[in-house]
Amino acid sequence: MSRVKEVPWIVIFISCLAFLVWFAGCATPGNAEETGCNPKIEYQVTPEAEVTQLKCGFETYKGEPSVIFTAGVKNISDTPLRYRLNIFLMDMDKAAGHLIPLKGKPPVLEPGKEETVKIPFIKTTDAPERVLIVVKTVGY
Repeated sequence: MSRVKEVPWIVIFISCLAFLVWFAGCATPGNAEETGCNPKIEYQVTPEAEVTQLKCGFETYKGEPSVIFTAGVKNISDTPLRYRLNIFLMDMDKAAGHLIPLKGKPPVLEPGKEETVKIPFIKTTDAPERVLIVVKTVGY
C-alpha cells in the first residue's frame, strides 16, 4: 500500500524535472554564431523562438561608422507569431530593436520560417563588451 502512495510523487517529480529541462532548452539561442565584435552575449529568448544566427561587425551606415548586428530569428511554435528583437549594448548604455516581420498582412512569421534582420548602432566605433539579446512575442 505504501508503494502506491509513492508512485504519484515520483511521477510529479519526474514531470516537473522534465518540464524544467524542456523550458531551459527552449529558451536558449540554438546554434547562433558569435563573430565579428565577439562580445559576451546573454540571451533572453521566448520559448516560441530561436535565435539562429548572430553576427556583429563594423560597417558604414548612412555615411556614419556603425556597429551592425545581423540576427536571425526562427518561429519554432506551431502558430504564426510576430516578434520583437531588442539588442542592448550593456557597457555603452545603447539599445535598438526591430519587429520581425516588419511588414505583412497580417505581419507574422509562419511556423518553421526564419527571418534575418540588420540592426545598426550608428556612430558607434568601439566594440561592445557585453550584449543582451531579448526576443519576445508581440501582438499584431
